[in-house]
Amino acid sequence: MAVPLDADGEDGHRPDYPPKTPPPPKKPVEPPRPEGATLRSMLVRPRLAARIANRRAANWTLENAPWAPAKAARHVIGKLAGWGYHLDTDREAGITAVTVLLTRAALTDGGRRISLHLADQDHQALILVLSHQAGHAPEDERLLREVTALGVASCGTDTDQADGGRRRWALADLYG
Repeated sequence: MAVPLDADGEDGHRPDYPPKTPPPPKKPVEPPRPEGATLRSMLVRPRLAARIANRRAANWTLENAPWAPAKAARHVIGKLAGWGYHLDTDREAGITAVTVLLTRAALTDGGRRISLHLADQDHQALILVLSHQAGHAPEDERLLREVTALGVASCGTDTDQADGGRRRWALADLYG
């Protein structure tokens, strides 16, 4: 006669099915700091930002590429059409040219990207381009003369030495 197998094993313990898995390791509260880093050296300077409040607005981030000015103009014209502005051919061409000029100027600052901001109020469009590239001298008057020649209501540029980068903007009338 055969001896029955002991289901409980040799020590009387039956394994659990499915077997229990160990808990995952706990993550540290703060990642380790780089060697020799202090709190002051780890602080990040705030980015140059645009604040547009109490009106419709849109913004896009564009890479520094040869096709960025044309893409920026398509974004602006498309968004204005989406907001219900039906521009005549001359006005659309003027806004396209202004957007292309501002975008090209921002791309000459270097850097990997620029940001384009658009807002409307009282049948005027604000086109604002930020370069996000620090260390540049203030803009010369040539760009402003070119933009003004395209028939904008107002335009300007400024350099933020504390945060870095340049703002270039134009305010264009959407109706005659």
